[in-house]
Amino acid sequence: MEMNWIAIFVSALATLVVGFVWYHPKVFGTAWMKETGLTQEELAKGNMLKIFGLTYIFSLFIVIIESSLTIHQTGALGMIGGPPKLAEALPSFKAFMADYGTAYRTFKHGALHGFMSGLLFAFPIIAINGLFERKSWKYIWIHAGFWIASLTIIGSLICGWV
Repeated sequence: MEMNWIAIFVSALATLVVGFVWYHPKVFGTAWMKETGLTQEELAKGNMLKIFGLTYIFSLFIVIIESSLTIHQTGALGMIGGPPKLAEALPSFKAFMADYGTAYRTFKHGALHGFMSGLLFAFPIIAINGLFERKSWKYIWIHAGFWIASLTIIGSLICGWV
C-alpha cells in the first residue's frame, strides 16, 4: 500500500477552502467575529502569508494522521513493521492485501471516519478549551462545525482517492 501524495497535498487544502466559506461574513464569519470580539480591521492586520502557509503545513499533519485513522489497511501494514518491512512480509500478508487492500476505500467510508474524527475528537478538544476560556457555546459550535466539515472532506478525499 503506497501513500497517495497527491491526495494528501490536495486534502490539506480542505481546511483553507472550507475556512474561506465557513468564516465568510455571510455564513459564520460575522457571528465568529462577534464571539471573538474581533473586527474586520483587526483581521486585516494579520500576516496572511504566514497564517495561510502555517495553516497548510498544520493541515498536512492532520491529513497524515487522519489517513491512518481512515484507511484500515494502515493497521495491517503496521502489523509487519511498516513500509520498511514490506519486502520481508510473509506471503500471507501479500495475499491478504491482494484480497482486501482496497476494502472500505471509498469516499463515503472516508467521510464517515472523518466526520467521527471531527465529532469525537476535534469537538471535545474545542469544547474543553472553550469552556476553560469561558467562551460561548455558539463560539464552540462555530469552530467545531468547521472541523467536523473539514475532517469529513479530508477523510473522504484521502480514503476514496485510491
